[in-house]
Amino acid sequence: MTDSRWTDPNLRPREDAAEPGLRPRRLDEFVGQAAVKENLRVFIAAARARGEVLDHVLLYGPPGLGKTTLAGIIAAEMELELRQSSGPAFQNSAELVGLLTQHEGPSAVFIDEIHRLNRTVEEYLYPAMEDRRIEIVVDKGPHARHFQLDLAPFTLLGATTRAGMITAALRSRFGIVCHLDFYPPEELQIILGRSAGILGIGLDPDGALELARRSRGTPRAANRLLRRVRDYAQIAGRKVIDRETADDGLTRLGVDRLGLEPLDRRYLRLIVEHFGGGPVGLQNLSVSLGEELDTLEDVVEPFLIQTGLLKRTPRGRETTERACAHLGLAPPRRGQDDRSGHPGRPGHPA
Repeated sequence: MTDSRWTDPNLRPREDAAEPGLRPRRLDEFVGQAAVKENLRVFIAAARARGEVLDHVLLYGPPGLGKTTLAGIIAAEMELELRQSSGPAFQNSAELVGLLTQHEGPSAVFIDEIHRLNRTVEEYLYPAMEDRRIEIVVDKGPHARHFQLDLAPFTLLGATTRAGMITAALRSRFGIVCHLDFYPPEELQIILGRSAGILGIGLDPDGALELARRSRGTPRAANRLLRRVRDYAQIAGRKVIDRETADDGLTRLGVDRLGLEPLDRRYLRLIVEHFGGGPVGLQNLSVSLGEELDTLEDVVEPFLIQTGLLKRTPRGRETTERACAHLGLAPPRRGQDDRSGHPGRPGHPA
């Protein structure tokens, strides 16, 4: 590079082209998750050398870390057609049978949120994964007829944010289990540089690092913030997103220095100011905030725990001293109101 910019601010996509996708298509393009990536590289190479499809793969971790992207990459590396669906989409076993029998040749089948599969539907997966066969039942009652249908070779790619909710029977049938973890800022900085180049955004390394530090450790959040800061920079007449521009844009979006957004801060403040710092049950927090349990457990809590702002204990959620310091609040004196009747405090489990 001849200057400090990562991308040319004068570079713009064609006016008649839709904004391109940012997902990498090959393992070599995928940044981060080094151990997962290298293991997959070995497994894929070995399967291809044997002329077989890859063993079934389970990808799990918090939202936005690249599970769907990796599923697409695995299919591409194996040169398999990818069929996609999600756990809640299956209302009955016939829909699953239709997905598995859609093609005659080898293929990859991706099921997102696989922990939300109906248990009856899930049972049809067991023989499909193990023996490549599936049972079809025609008619009901005494007239019911059972048929065994052989399946073409396929790799099942399952993704979940709640690995603990997957039954042991289903989990044991995945030959490859990959855990995706939060990304360090340095890796997100590289991802942002690549995304800026694809989108035609002027971005310097300091601006990329500022965005990376405040992206909750997830590429999805980083790319989302990059697009929004691009809007701010465009209206402000700034051709390059530097550190100052990134800070101004993120502050307007309510994203603070640690990457906390308004809901994160409301969540922590509620525990400190209304529940004495905890422990408090998740149900109480959900009702108080007006947010779904899944939103708090899957989106809010993982990052707060990772950054040392929250503790999840058998008795409930507790904030840490670091959380109080970040919010500018005095640490609560835990246990002083145990008999006050507030739900979720010691003696009042929720």
